[in-house]
Amino acid sequence: MTASMDHTPAQANNLRQFLVLTLGSVGVVYGDIGTSPLYAFREALRPFAAGGVERGEVIGLISLMLWALTIIVTCKYVLFLLRADNDGEGGMLALLALLMKKAPRQTTIMLMAGILGAALFIGDAMITPALSVLSAVEGLKLVTPAFQDYVLPLAVAIIVLLFAIQSRGTGAVSNLFGPITLVWFLAMGAAGIAHIGDDLGILAAVNPVHAVTFLWNGGLVGFIVLGAVFLTVTGAEALYADLGHFGRQPIQAAWFAIVFPALALNYVGQGALVLSHPEAISDPFFLMFPSWALLPIVILATAATIIASQAVITGAFSLVRQAIHLGFLPRFEICYTSETQTGQIYLPLVNTALLIGVLALMFVFGSSESLATAYGVSVTGAMVVTTILAFEFVRHQWNWPIWIATAVLLPLFLLELTFLGANLFKIHDGGYVPILFAGLVMTLMWTWRKGVRILREKTARQDVPLDTFIAAVERKSEHAPVVVPGTAIFLTATPDMTPAVLLHNIKHNHVLHEHNVILTIKTARIPYVQEQDRYTLTKLSDRFSKLELRFGFMDDQNVSRALARCRKEGFKFEIMTTSFYLGRRKLVADPLSGMPKWQDKLFIAMADSAIDPTDYFHLPANRVVELGEQVIV
Repeated sequence: MTASMDHTPAQANNLRQFLVLTLGSVGVVYGDIGTSPLYAFREALRPFAAGGVERGEVIGLISLMLWALTIIVTCKYVLFLLRADNDGEGGMLALLALLMKKAPRQTTIMLMAGILGAALFIGDAMITPALSVLSAVEGLKLVTPAFQDYVLPLAVAIIVLLFAIQSRGTGAVSNLFGPITLVWFLAMGAAGIAHIGDDLGILAAVNPVHAVTFLWNGGLVGFIVLGAVFLTVTGAEALYADLGHFGRQPIQAAWFAIVFPALALNYVGQGALVLSHPEAISDPFFLMFPSWALLPIVILATAATIIASQAVITGAFSLVRQAIHLGFLPRFEICYTSETQTGQIYLPLVNTALLIGVLALMFVFGSSESLATAYGVSVTGAMVVTTILAFEFVRHQWNWPIWIATAVLLPLFLLELTFLGANLFKIHDGGYVPILFAGLVMTLMWTWRKGVRILREKTARQDVPLDTFIAAVERKSEHAPVVVPGTAIFLTATPDMTPAVLLHNIKHNHVLHEHNVILTIKTARIPYVQEQDRYTLTKLSDRFSKLELRFGFMDDQNVSRALARCRKEGFKFEIMTTSFYLGRRKLVADPLSGMPKWQDKLFIAMADSAIDPTDYFHLPANRVVELGEQVIV
């Protein structure tokens, strides 16, 4: 009896923590997919609206939506991909980082796939807030037509306010995400239950034969409608990307206990409503509610779409940080909005770019109906890329034979290609927008990676091996530099070569510090590096040491904090007698660089936009010395 009582508090705490994580995942992980009922069924019905929707078409569409949720979200993401993690972290770039370590021979192909997928996700991060907020606020038109002219201004005001508060952090607000979104899902499920009785024939949609029959008889129109059907699963990528925040089991529990039942009931209820009241085709979601409940539901829907938008914006911040650490983008300013949660970050440049993109979409398209045509291409493209990376993952990480990997993932791949093809039919109606966004982001990422490689190759021609340099400067001669007290830390990306800033210091100042540390900062292919594995200190001579600091691609790369830990472990240095030497390069375009002139200029512009290394690595600003040089690239 005593033993069981001793375990009760621990079990209670574990259960409480599990429930808190499950509730949190409802708000953050499923915020995006939870707003799809606002517009998905409405847009799927649109091609049939002119000639009237037949009974079999409604049942077939609902069947397609239910089975899309089952196959893509439940089977692929919730049951399969949540197990494909990189030390607990999910998402496309986390998977790519692991594969770059496990299968280096296929790095180029996977890099291209990863860059494409990341670019498509960022495009999605622009479209989701615009579409979801517009679709929620448009419900005001059903409350009273007088709100017609205020929908766009009100939606714009909400978006501007949402992006304005990003710099303050989302810690306090995020505590409300779970409860509000839980109420949203419960309201959707209740509305669905209330209308299923309108026509019980809608329950036939559970049979996948109706989905297949719809596609078989629908011809080209049925194929095109698949693009709208796919709107039901938008947000599944965010589900995978947020794996590290909540863990696999809470996310799975939230899906099976709350999210999937609520979505399924709501879609079935919308279908029954349209079967019994064909005039509800104009806006089946909001017409599910009685007139007295319309205003509260519009307010709740707006709150849910703001939460969904917040989740996508936060995901974009996290993805860009990963891209920076993995070398896909220059170092942008990263602000940490929480003292305890390193995942709560704010990137001013990215925030501004997203805001401009979202507002541009809202003003150009004007309504959720027009904007929905632009949605889908980015999401389906990102899912196809994830499936490709997952194929490599199960082969190299789980050691699946190629035939098993093909048998499991090829059907999913073909299904997603079908959805992608259906969405490509919407290119002329606005589907070109996410393609343009993705093309722009891909160009930026590939230009940066290519430019950095060319720059390293050019500077490598002037490199002096570090051991040769140490032997030369420590040799007793009349030309030996003057030794001054203190410690100098020289940052470099190539630890076996003498840092250019050290050579310039000797050349121009003719001095050498009493202690010199060659510091290299490495980003590991894992999300987080444990403190005990953070650094390696190697003594090269009486005056020279080599220090390697390792960070994960999700870590805050705080060099000052890491050096303080090194001091506790025996690396003796005093911060007030230590100088950090950084090289500042002024890049000059070279027509023979190996890149087109426009790409050369783009790379230089990106390099100029990068944050100062002093700020990025959290170095003590009053102890930093910068020496500049011109480099032709």
